[in-house]
Amino acid sequence: MGSFSLMHWIVVILVVVLLFGAGRVSGLMGDVAKGIKSFKKGMQDDEDEPARRLTAERASEVPSPPAQPTAAPAAPTESAPQAEADRRQA
Repeated sequence: MGSFSLMHWIVVILVVVLLFGAGRVSGLMGDVAKGIKSFKKGMQDDEDEPARRLTAERASEVPSPPAQPTAAPAAPTESAPQAEADRRQA
């Protein structure tokens, strides 16, 4: 009395298909499957988050190599107009 038999489930499914149509039921089941997949992916991301955070913390703890001093540009010994005048004379 408290549970449905196989015949009851067949009648319920037949009524649902008649009311909504096979295409709509199929699309609905596809949407349910996409929702389950995204839920599983979200759960996987939640499990991976502590590992990613730990990796990021370890990477930030690694000391960076000391910065190399940059060479200052060489100061010109002659000014540009003077150098051009010298070339003309040569």
